[in-house]
Amino acid sequence: MEASTAEPAEPRECRESDQDWESRGKLIHDYLEKNSPQFVKVRDLRKKGWENPAGDTFFKKQRSAADNADNRVCQIFFKVMKKIASEIHTATGAFDISRAGIGKGRILDMCMAPGGFLDVALDMNWKSRAIGFSLPHKEGGHKLCLQKTPYLDQRWVDITMFAADMGKTDIPSDHPDFSKFYTECQLTAEDVFELAFCDGQVLRTQDRSDYRDKHNSESRRLASAQLALSLQHLRPGGTMIILLHKPEAWRTILQLRLFNKFSNIFVKKSCTSHKKRSSFYLIATHVQSKHPAAIEAIASWKKTWDDLTFSMEDGASDTLSEEEPSVEEVLEDFGEQLVRLGRSVWHIQGQALEKAPFIEGK
Repeated sequence: MEASTAEPAEPRECRESDQDWESRGKLIHDYLEKNSPQFVKVRDLRKKGWENPAGDTFFKKQRSAADNADNRVCQIFFKVMKKIASEIHTATGAFDISRAGIGKGRILDMCMAPGGFLDVALDMNWKSRAIGFSLPHKEGGHKLCLQKTPYLDQRWVDITMFAADMGKTDIPSDHPDFSKFYTECQLTAEDVFELAFCDGQVLRTQDRSDYRDKHNSESRRLASAQLALSLQHLRPGGTMIILLHKPEAWRTILQLRLFNKFSNIFVKKSCTSHKKRSSFYLIATHVQSKHPAAIEAIASWKKTWDDLTFSMEDGASDTLSEEEPSVEEVLEDFGEQLVRLGRSVWHIQGQALEKAPFIEGK
């Protein structure tokens, strides 16, 4: 869950040149500079923070607290996530799946611990059942703070190793993680959900094979697994809640634009927690999970996961971005909506950064 992880840097495309990346970022920033004063404020405040060593110290302490969380800190994280869940529900009604009928709604949490979102969802939807995946604590995962309930099926596994679910059953015997893959599906065709949470992040406390940390590939492996399996097993008309960072980041823009094709999308940044961070939530409701664009997205995420997991030699990931649209095309058809969606996120972060102790000139 986001409460117990530090904000990651914006993931860079695998093997993509710095020149291409900077050119794309410049086009996006130039567009937002002309159209969003809220973005300009955040951009300038971030720059001040980067120039002040006190900012590094501030976030280093947060990372240390997350990496070494004891029971007391875990309970704090748990309560924070419950508060964020309540904020999201108040704004969007996303946690209510009662339309499915008492005891008939199902919930999927791809990265469950410490369990704040799931606790709110189960409490709100009486007798609804849930499946929650989480990295085992012995592998660096977080502790679960939820009280035991017969309505929750806890599964302590690394979802990035769900080979069969991601369409891969033939594992090369010389693969460094050969014995760690799940070659039988962990979710069956009968597993269909009304509500899915995709808010897991890569944990620094996990011991991973070297290939998983090349070119920031682990964050994309995790995101691809969460999104592909959640959307594949979501009942048409269901809801997905997805953790994202920086509305202006290229991958984030593509994600927002994609879900807009087959769902109603909203964004929500907490007004009480993580305000200085760039994190926010995409809430996709009335998701048409059988829409051609959704089916294509599932296949694309599975291919990305496969490429990053099994094509480990240098240069093998060069083609990951070949089919992406141009920045100009995206800004032409989605720019106005991006500005509208990002406005509240940048505003909340800007207000918090303005009051941060590490911003120079205070």
